[in-house]
Amino acid sequence: MLRLMLISAICTALALPAQAQDDSGKSLMERGAELFLEGLRQEMEPTIEDLRGFADQFGPALQSFMREMGPALAELAAQVQDWSAYESPEMLPNGDIIIRKKPKDQPEEVVPEEETSNGYTDI
Repeated sequence: MLRLMLISAICTALALPAQAQDDSGKSLMERGAELFLEGLRQEMEPTIEDLRGFADQFGPALQSFMREMGPALAELAAQVQDWSAYESPEMLPNGDIIIRKKPKDQPEEVVPEEETSNGYTDI
């Protein structure tokens, strides 16, 4: 009996705030969600400002790089059919960048299964 009363009390306590409304006509759940999102925005604001500063600092350089290198990268991407067939790019001491093809795997030799005289195969 005590267990049933406890469950009823919890359900009632959870249901009432969701139905209650404040002065602006919004439910307490809506207002709580708004407050949560506002708090999250305030917490994230310094990080967003740092990101904005980073974009202001490096944005022009990245745009210039894409203007100059974009066509060459597009041409390279059109020529390469399978990127998994290549090693990671490597920079040589003189500044050249090379991308080596991975060595082709040697096909595995198929070992014929020997049959015993009784027709069964040894494993």
